Amino acid sequence: MAKGDEASAMEVDDGKPSHTNPKFSVNVLQLVKSAQMQHGLRHGDYTRYRRYCSARLRRLYKSLKFTHGRGKYMKKAITETTVTEVRYLHVVLYMAERAWSHAMEKRQVADGPNARQRMHLIGRLRKAVKWANLFAQLCSVKGDSRTSLEAEAYASYMKGTLLFEQEQNWDAALTDFRSARAVYEQLGKYGDIDNQILCRERVEELEPSIRYCLHKVGESSLQTSELLDLGKMEGPAFDQFQAKLEAVMAEARSQQAASMTEFSWLGHRFPVANAKTRVALLKAQELEKDLHGPSSEALPAEKRISLFDKIFAAYHDARRCIRSDLVTAGNAENVKDDLNGLDKAVSAVLVQRTIERNQLLVTIAKSKLSRSADDKGEKRTKPEELVRLYDLLIQNTTDLTDLVSSGRERKAEEVAFAEEYELKSSIYQAERCFYLAKSYSSAGKRAEAYALYCHARLLVDVVLKRLQSVADPDKLIQELKVLADNCRSSSYIEHATGIMEEENAKESISKGVSTISLSGAGKKPEKYLLEMLEAYESAVGDSHTKGVPRIAMFPPAFQSVPCNPIVMDIAYYSIEFPSLEARVKKDKKSIFSRFWG
Repeated sequence: MAKGDEASAMEVDDGKPSHTNPKFSVNVLQLVKSAQMQHGLRHGDYTRYRRYCSARLRRLYKSLKFTHGRGKYMKKAITETTVTEVRYLHVVLYMAERAWSHAMEKRQVADGPNARQRMHLIGRLRKAVKWANLFAQLCSVKGDSRTSLEAEAYASYMKGTLLFEQEQNWDAALTDFRSARAVYEQLGKYGDIDNQILCRERVEELEPSIRYCLHKVGESSLQTSELLDLGKMEGPAFDQFQAKLEAVMAEARSQQAASMTEFSWLGHRFPVANAKTRVALLKAQELEKDLHGPSSEALPAEKRISLFDKIFAAYHDARRCIRSDLVTAGNAENVKDDLNGLDKAVSAVLVQRTIERNQLLVTIAKSKLSRSADDKGEKRTKPEELVRLYDLLIQNTTDLTDLVSSGRERKAEEVAFAEEYELKSSIYQAERCFYLAKSYSSAGKRAEAYALYCHARLLVDVVLKRLQSVADPDKLIQELKVLADNCRSSSYIEHATGIMEEENAKESISKGVSTISLSGAGKKPEKYLLEMLEAYESAVGDSHTKGVPRIAMFPPAFQSVPCNPIVMDIAYYSIEFPSLEARVKKDKKSIFSRFWG
């Protein structure tokens, strides 16, 4: 497939060019994008793409017989006179791509590139710009008008990428990105549909870099939230942008942290003196806005779970800073009390977010539980998994209520907060009991399942009575009524199923006793499918049974085979054979043998 794309991307004009100066046509963006998507960049693997570029260059050198000497390296430059076919242009293009992918690979190291790696990264980008400029120069002479225009846009993009990474000349980087965008906007109006889509995608990829350059130049009034929205974009062109965005976000948080002096929680206000603690708390609060904002319902479950993970990391960083401040606080009691209160508040918020995350996991598991057996896309949830999740929720609510109730002087907000989560714990216990009954029911234990359904219904009734005094409980009451109805109907079903199974068991026992035979003649022999091909009878069995299909016996039984006859030689003893003594050689004996035998 890749060869087909490359063949379509290196077409030569069919018009009758002169033999001295042929005009080549290269769909630069299509060639580059197809190579990137098929060789690693779909998953952000720049190492794989760099290796592909090296292998592609080796194949091009060999096919063109353009090797650099056999023993000693002899540099061969590609000039206008060298380019006699389109593959020479591909050599220059893949050299630029290899250098660029090597630079992006250096950016992906853990904890970011150090000073030495950053120098290497800048050097590789300079090399990519050098090859991109050579490519544009060759295409202006050897390529048609569209190829020359695409090559100029490619070179502008590479120059803008280098300046963007150097963080020195934002005006020049902005000019290069804008010129590349202008070219791709014009190219996106012509050509086939695939090429128009690729050009529009490249324009969208260039937009965040242009907006960031405008922000650094001072011509844009981008807010922090808008920069964060830019960072949510994905693709190879945004990988370089992510590191810059993190630096800007850290700078913005540091500026906001200067104005943050206290942390509010349940009527308490705790002073925050450490700058690192402020930055961590601000980061967590920004992520919570994304999680609970108006557009959060449209977020997929995986994105929301990743947001929860980032929130947990931010709050853990804040707790680490608080506890290090506690160690260095010395004997200052007032400072210690404030830090302990702040640690308690941050821990409580952390447990709250843990409960919200587990509730999200319960929602996902319930959606998979109600899925039919014909859905083969994802694995169905077992009731035992929901029981485990509700165990975690009960433990989390218990920890949270213990944490809130641990203070000596409790405010009205803390008392109401503790009562709310005690009520939630009762709801989780009822839900856990319901799904535990489902697990017993799937195991065929009817009596235990019936008892658990009845107990879950009692727990729901208790919670419904307690909810009468809660303000605005309509949504909870509706959910609990649905749960109560499910418990009641499931208990009836289990009761009826248990009675039927008991009656069927008695009938099967009596039938089995009546058909007992000492000779075993009453037992119907089970035949294999190959033995009853003339009968219309299934050898696989019902779908709900666990019997083994009886297609053919394996290993097959032994079969008797005829053996060769045994010939008895009974005439041997009746034959008189002639004497052969005359023909036996006699030994000559000496005179001494007469005396000593």
